[in-house]
Amino acid sequence: MDPLGEADIRNSFVNCSKGEAKRISLPRDLGELPWADLDFLGWRDPGARDRAYLVRPGAEPLGITLRVAPGARRNLLRSSLCSLCLTGHSGGGVDLLAAPLAGPAGRQGNTVALYMCADLACPLYVRGKKGSALVKRLEETLTLEEQISRTLRNLDAFLAKVTA
Repeated sequence: MDPLGEADIRNSFVNCSKGEAKRISLPRDLGELPWADLDFLGWRDPGARDRAYLVRPGAEPLGITLRVAPGARRNLLRSSLCSLCLTGHSGGGVDLLAAPLAGPAGRQGNTVALYMCADLACPLYVRGKKGSALVKRLEETLTLEEQISRTLRNLDAFLAKVTA
């Protein structure tokens, strides 16, 4: 992924107002991110841990705002699987993140949600660049490129629901 600038990121959001996009807390280390290992940019808001953001690169980057789904509880004793990258986490490493729909439906409060890595670091988990004793990658017969493609297909399917 090519590095994205602040203006590109802020202009990419489709499910919030321009004013809200201007107030989003961007990653502090934006210039130091491992851009070559990222297929999308995802981060949690350090000032509001229930908020997260995701930007899919492209000719026109596509960004969405996310929140921990209301009523979703973390079970710190149970393992969970990310629906994007299929990485297993124990100890609450997966959150149910809800995205308001773009347009009038979102302004009426309609959302769509998906279980995702709580830190939105799916590209790094898939590549084996991030992990811990609490992270379990399944052994697969798919190549790394096929796993990356699957993750992006899963992400694109979710983004299509947000922007429909």
